[in-house]
Amino acid sequence: MYAASREALAHTRSALQSALGSGAATAAAAQAGSELFSVVEALDNQRALRSALADASAPVAVRVTLAEQVFGGKVSASTLATVKAAAGQDWSAQSDLTNSLVQLGREALLKAAADQNQLDTVEDELFRLGRIVAGNPDLERTLSDRSTTVTAKRELLSRLLYGKVTAITEALAVHAVGRLRKPPAETLDELSALAATQRDRAVAHVRSAAPLDATQEERLAATLGRIYGKPVTVHVEVDPDLLSGLVVRVGDEVIDGSAAGRLAAVRKSLT
Repeated sequence: MYAASREALAHTRSALQSALGSGAATAAAAQAGSELFSVVEALDNQRALRSALADASAPVAVRVTLAEQVFGGKVSASTLATVKAAAGQDWSAQSDLTNSLVQLGREALLKAAADQNQLDTVEDELFRLGRIVAGNPDLERTLSDRSTTVTAKRELLSRLLYGKVTAITEALAVHAVGRLRKPPAETLDELSALAATQRDRAVAHVRSAAPLDATQEERLAATLGRIYGKPVTVHVEVDPDLLSGLVVRVGDEVIDGSAAGRLAAVRKSLT
């Protein structure tokens, strides 16, 4: 995303936060998140409307008025204020407008989760779901298949998740699979990381040759927290192929302390 769109996103985020207010009810934030997803659906399906709202050559007043005419009376005041703010910005690309509204919809839903003290639960559920999808080739293939309709993908995931996760986790995941730009598991990991970011935490994806007990996880989280200068959420998956040790990934950084990694390094040095 170029500088113009980053600035546009920042202004639109401020409009959403102002519209919701610091004391906004949980329901208002959740409603805004769901409605922003609906707005994105409309823009995804109507190229002419998307182009008109993102047309930097058109006067700001024209774009804002168009947003009012199309969405006024169909969404809450908070959502409408956000969409009008977005329409009034200059975006580097049309896709930046829609992708930013998706981002803000996610942030609004995560705010609702935080207000309900569910943010850590949502973060963990999204991570676990990502691991389930990654470990199920048939499910991952179905969710990635371009020939499968968006409705079918979302209905499938809704059936799988119904009653097993929080409503916010389900809303985030179901919407995400309908407009995938990356593999499903990677998208779910990004959602989990976004939830951690809302708590001002880093996320460590840990592969371990053997299960870690609670004390070991706490010790690892404390060590990583000292390294990165902020609290770290540790998500662990067991991978016997590592033979022993751990592989830790935080963002783009990878710390390979596994036996398999050491053997690979030895083989590389010998060649």
